[in-house]
Amino acid sequence: MDLDYFLYQLHFDTDNIYPPDWQVDWEDAPLPYKLYRDLPAVPLSAEVPFTLEKLEETPHLEELGHFLWYIYGLTQYSQSPIIDESVEKTISFTGSLRRFVPSGGALYPNELYVYIKLDEVPNGIYHYDVAHHRLILLREGNFDSYLTRSLAHTLPVSECFCTLFVSTVFWKNFYKYNNFSYRLQGLDAGVLIGQTLEVANQMGFSPKVCYQFLDRPMNHLLGLSQQEESVYAVIPIRMNPAILCDDRQQNRAETVSASELCREVPVLNHVSYNRSKRVLDFPMLRKLNEASMFETTQSFVKLMKKDDQKLPFDTEMVLLPFTEGFSYDFATVCRKRYSPDLDFTLGGVSQTQLSTLLKELYSFSYQNDLDDTQGQIETRVSLFGSLYQVEGIPNGAYSYDNGTHAIRRITEGDYREFLQSGLTMPNVNLYQVPLCMHLVGDVEHLKESLGYRGYRIQQMEAGILVQRLLLVAGALGMGGHPLLGFDSTQCDELYRIHSKGKTSLIQIPVGPYRPRAWLRGSLLS
Repeated sequence: MDLDYFLYQLHFDTDNIYPPDWQVDWEDAPLPYKLYRDLPAVPLSAEVPFTLEKLEETPHLEELGHFLWYIYGLTQYSQSPIIDESVEKTISFTGSLRRFVPSGGALYPNELYVYIKLDEVPNGIYHYDVAHHRLILLREGNFDSYLTRSLAHTLPVSECFCTLFVSTVFWKNFYKYNNFSYRLQGLDAGVLIGQTLEVANQMGFSPKVCYQFLDRPMNHLLGLSQQEESVYAVIPIRMNPAILCDDRQQNRAETVSASELCREVPVLNHVSYNRSKRVLDFPMLRKLNEASMFETTQSFVKLMKKDDQKLPFDTEMVLLPFTEGFSYDFATVCRKRYSPDLDFTLGGVSQTQLSTLLKELYSFSYQNDLDDTQGQIETRVSLFGSLYQVEGIPNGAYSYDNGTHAIRRITEGDYREFLQSGLTMPNVNLYQVPLCMHLVGDVEHLKESLGYRGYRIQQMEAGILVQRLLLVAGALGMGGHPLLGFDSTQCDELYRIHSKGKTSLIQIPVGPYRPRAWLRGSLLS
């Protein structure tokens, strides 16, 4: 299948992205985490603090463990009832291990690796074993030069106490979602990156998200089979206030090729376990991953900064009220974050709540290798929403302008029924939702500048905003449920954005909710 057509189907024709005879083999499901066999392990402290504080100096191993746990550790076991209406009074239960970040089907297709340079453990590449909250040593040594050249000298890796690698294990959610998993994998990686940025900020760390790197050398360094798993983002972290780089240094840097770099370190042949006895092939995912790879550092680009897209003066605007700096206990909100579905309860939302939610969404520093600026994510991923029963604001569809902190009404009306009819899997009651938000990006998904790599970068940036939106909503006493099972064409028509080359990337209903009938237990020591 043509890759462009595949990506079109992935977004606009999802019913046909699955094979006609597709059936999920639930009994042969993989584990939601990766396990390595017969490798040195470094246990991490299970005494994770209930709050996080900023550190004044480079963390010790114990604090690095807290950092990793708050990003991606196992935090909760939940069990929900399933009532079989075909058999009278038959109730079964489904259980799942949860983390602070959401994931499609709670499958968590991503894995975390970390290059550590601390005195308490050997320098080297480790896998974060979430099942046992420990580190698995994959490769010992100092790889500052190797990583710096893989990133085209865009930052001083030698000054970083650790570097995170966010990878995607294709089979971990392909077994359920088939080809649609490709869209989920980028968003899930973005949500994980978003949580990393939030936790780093809480602990006083300075991360920089690198989407552009030499893929084969990164996978080779970690010992990954890129037919099964591939790195999506690299995040060097240090204690200094910021990780800035000089573009002129990058221009002076030598061109590095993936094949040359791979020859510098030996091949790893570690054995890992995923439980599935029969792993199906996923040719389109492999083909897209291959087409997205960079073979030389000459492929790296800087995206042109777009002019601020101010709202036109001839449209109806609502200037949102000014709100003071919003603060909340991050760890508490992580523990209470929840994705309602049929348990949304319709309640009014004040202008102050809406103002805080929208303002906080974009008010964060985000160092990246796309433009090397602070907070420019809104020029690539913007926010639209359908509002109902918001204090002092007529029901309708709106777009948000971060620069003026205002919303522009596109059309007036109650669109809950319209949006409910567009759900491909109606597991959320949108009639009970006051805010139905949509993150919007270019329909060509940055392809002109970044090729097929642009699609997954766009999904990751959307995922970063999804996680921030969920955290702020939780701090305001509301829940949010990220959804991909919606009619994006229908939403694009509602917001009148298709003619502008834009499309809805993900839908997030937000509002009050009642407690769900389930059993859950915290895994916090």
